[in-house]
Amino acid sequence: MSGSWDLRIAAEFFGTLILVLFGNGAVANSFLKDTTGNGEAGQSNGGWLFIALGYGFGVMIPAMMFASISGNHINPAITIAQACAGIFPWSEVGPYIVAQFLGAIVGQLLIFMVYWPFYQKTTNKDLILGTCATADGAGSKLNGFLAEAVGTFALVFGATGLYRGMFFHGNMDLANIGVGLLIATMVISLGGPTGPALNPARDLGPRIVHALIPLSNKGSSHWEYSWVPVLGSIVGAIIGILLYKVFFGL
Repeated sequence: MSGSWDLRIAAEFFGTLILVLFGNGAVANSFLKDTTGNGEAGQSNGGWLFIALGYGFGVMIPAMMFASISGNHINPAITIAQACAGIFPWSEVGPYIVAQFLGAIVGQLLIFMVYWPFYQKTTNKDLILGTCATADGAGSKLNGFLAEAVGTFALVFGATGLYRGMFFHGNMDLANIGVGLLIATMVISLGGPTGPALNPARDLGPRIVHALIPLSNKGSSHWEYSWVPVLGSIVGAIIGILLYKVFFGL
């Protein structure tokens, strides 16, 4: 990280904003009624791959823009995990997380602004919530927790290896592309049960927007589930980075 403190906070804010704008924006284009990405009867023409690419590029592009400035965490689980592993100062965890949550909130507000007419046309409350936050398709908090923990474990373990592995050593751009592909793969392979979040800010920030936005047909924000993607992703991230540290070092 080479940026000043102010630049690092700005990078985390804008990086998370882009992640949510591209990722949740792809979901909105797939789910909402009459968008160009939506087919008949609420079925997406783009499919799950359409959404996976949105999240993949939503991580890869900020990584190329901001990795050298802030490390491009754009995820409180990664910030906390790196602090637990001793490679990020605990004194900076709080400001990073605040910037990440604010970026996620602003990103979701921009999605509502762009897609507002289509939100008003959509009557399926689950689809509207799906453009903001996650839920477990099996109706099980345990299944949701396991899905988020395993997914984030694989994400952090894999991303740590990409950035620190010998193949990408000294070539940050290739590593950033690899991380984008890793995110897309995680969404395709392990995203079926929950969405997924893999990131507390990506879920909780937009869920707050969903709760506050004045949309009559939006339904419940399901706060009873909100702790699952937050805690699950943090636990998975900590296990992922510590396991990598034990076997390969940091």
